[in-house]
Amino acid sequence: MMDLSIAAILAQDGLTSGAVYALLALAIVVVFTVTRVIFIPQGEFVAYGALTFAMMQLGRWPASINLLLGLALLAWLMELAAILRAPDRRARLGQEVLRATGYMLCWPAAVAGVFWALPQAGYPADQLAQPVQMALALAVVVPMGPLLYRVAYQPLAASSPLVLLIVSVGVHFALMGLGLWMFGAEGARADGLVDGSFDAGLLAVSWQSLLVVGVTALIMLALYLFFGRTLSGKALRATAVNRRGAQIVGIPITQAGRLAFLLAAAIGALCGMLIAPFTTIYYDTGFLIGLKAFVGAIIGGLSSFPLAVGGALLVGLIESFASFWASAFKEVIVFTLIIPVLLWRSIASSRQGRHDEDES
Repeated sequence: MMDLSIAAILAQDGLTSGAVYALLALAIVVVFTVTRVIFIPQGEFVAYGALTFAMMQLGRWPASINLLLGLALLAWLMELAAILRAPDRRARLGQEVLRATGYMLCWPAAVAGVFWALPQAGYPADQLAQPVQMALALAVVVPMGPLLYRVAYQPLAASSPLVLLIVSVGVHFALMGLGLWMFGAEGARADGLVDGSFDAGLLAVSWQSLLVVGVTALIMLALYLFFGRTLSGKALRATAVNRRGAQIVGIPITQAGRLAFLLAAAIGALCGMLIAPFTTIYYDTGFLIGLKAFVGAIIGGLSSFPLAVGGALLVGLIESFASFWASAFKEVIVFTLIIPVLLWRSIASSRQGRHDEDES
C-alpha cells in the first residue's frame, strides 16, 4: 500500500532520474536534427564520464586517456588522407596539416601530459578537489565526441539515415567492448559531490538530488541561450532545419556535426558524473540509460526539445513508480511506452498526408 510519504520519495527519485534522461534526450535530439544520426552510443559517454571520474578518485590512471589518444591519432590519419586526396587542399598541404594537427592532436596530448605531470609534481589524482577531478574527466571524455564523428560518421555524412543507424549500432558495440577493456567488468561508484539532506514536509530531500536537478536546469538554460543568442548555436539550428539550405548560405556542415557531437559528449559525461554517486556504474550501464533517454526523445519526435524534456521526465517518473508496483517489469513498462507514441505519430502523419493530398 502506497502512502503519501512513499509517493513523495518515488517522485523525488523519478524527477532526479528524469532530469538526467532529459539532458541525454536533448543531446540525442541535437545530434539527430543536425546530422540525421540516431546516436545510440550516447549512453557510452555516460559510462565513460562516470568511470573516468571514479578511477581518478581511486588514484588510478584513467584508461580512457588511451582511447582518446588512439581516436585522435586515427582521426588525424584520416584527415591527412582526405587532404592528400583533395587537390585544392593538397595545394596548401603545410597549412592544412598544421590545422589538422592543432585541433586533433594537441588537446589529447596536452591532457595526457597533465595526467602524467600531476603525480610527478606531488598531486595524485585522488587528492585533487572534486571539481578539479570533474574538469579533468570532462577534458578526457568530451573531445572523444568530435573525434568519433570524424572517424565513424563524417565519411558517411551523405548516406541515408538507415546506413547511419547501422553505423551507430556498430559504434555502440565497439565502444562497449572498449569500455570492458579499459575499465574491466567490475563496476565503480564515485563519492557524492555534496552530502546530507534536508526535510521538506514528509520528504527528506538529498542535496545530491537537488544538485542534479539544479545542474540540469542550468544546462537547459545555457543551451537555450546558446541556440538563441550565439552565432554557432544559430548555425546549428539552421543546419537542423535545412541542411542543404545551410550549406548554400555558407554554414560548414562538417563543423556543425562536430559541434553537435561535442555537445552530446559533454552532456553525456556530465550526466555520468552526476549519477555516479547514486549507483554503481559498469562499462555497459550507459546503454540502458541512453535507451530510456531515447524513449523521451521519441516522445518529442526527435525534433522538439520541450517535448523531449517532458517525455524524459515522464519516463523517469514511470520508472520510479513502476519499481514500487512491479519492480520486475519496470524496464518493460518504460520501453512499452514507446509503442503508443509511435502509433499515435504514425496515425497523425497519415492524416496529415491525406489532408495535404486533399488540398492539392
